[in-house]
Amino acid sequence: MRAQSTARKASLLTTGIAVAALALSACGATADDADTAPGAGATGGTGGNAAPASGLQIMVPNSPGGGYDTTARTVAKVMETEKITGTVQVFNLPGAGGTVGLQRTVNEKGNGKLAMQMGLGVVGAAYTQKSQATLNDTTPIAKLIEEAGAIVVSKESPYTDITSLIDAWKKDPSKVNVGGGSSPGGPDHLLPMQLAKAVGIEPTKVSYISYDGGGELLPAIIGNKIAFGASGFGEFLDQVKAGEVKVLAVTSEERIDALPDVPTLKESGVDFVFTNWRGIVAPPEISDADKAVWVDALTAMHDSQAWKDEMEKRGWTDAFVTGDEFGTFLKEQDTAVAEILKNLGLVS
Repeated sequence: MRAQSTARKASLLTTGIAVAALALSACGATADDADTAPGAGATGGTGGNAAPASGLQIMVPNSPGGGYDTTARTVAKVMETEKITGTVQVFNLPGAGGTVGLQRTVNEKGNGKLAMQMGLGVVGAAYTQKSQATLNDTTPIAKLIEEAGAIVVSKESPYTDITSLIDAWKKDPSKVNVGGGSSPGGPDHLLPMQLAKAVGIEPTKVSYISYDGGGELLPAIIGNKIAFGASGFGEFLDQVKAGEVKVLAVTSEERIDALPDVPTLKESGVDFVFTNWRGIVAPPEISDADKAVWVDALTAMHDSQAWKDEMEKRGWTDAFVTGDEFGTFLKEQDTAVAEILKNLGLVS
């Protein structure tokens, strides 16, 4: 797959800069809470003698329907169907760009059964939301995937290609509202801000409207509440196939197999490439044994054909790293995002 040729790429951006109660709003990948007994073996699956890990939970720190939610539920489904784990409960705790969930994760010190689905958006939100909790307080478990961004419009949009959209945007940035499924500092915010800079628009003049995840962004695009959306392309595949939205361009180096007729920005004369990523972290001070449960389960999932099939179906790029390697990556991302936000005047 052409889009998968960049697997394990560690960069945040590959252009100018290298860069309050628990609401069980959508419980369980299988809607089954029965498997809540204390954990068993560190690994599961169809091979070996260890019992499948049990009682695991994955928190999604934004609304149902977005990229984090889709990733977490796909992870849970594969781990369950491959018998790597017992039932994995997936639930949503949205708010403040993911930092409500981040704070909850940090507060769950020592809870080895809980993990949080996260990604680039939480890195930026920790700065822009002035979160007391940071990703440096968590236990890095695994980076899972990377995904190109997309510029998306409704089927009734007057913009038929990326050039016509950019021309209108440059003429009057204040009248061309862009929406994203993340708060300032997240990938859906960084994408249009960096794109604006690439096409000669002052980022401070961009009219950006923040939605809490792709699940809220999509209706805004379909309902023409914004001129265009900027987000991961995988969040719109079903709607593209249904003819409800149009993808004008993707932000990858090469065309995406899932959207073979959609040009890249570079093909359209815009020298800009952007890559988002998603991973999983756990609370601080979990035991080595509990950390091994998560790492081993996710490694077994990653190695399964079922996960490979899901990545191909969704157009995700394999970017799997675990433990300390992922921790190093997180620190690099934190530094890069802080610098970008500083350049945009969003943090001091």
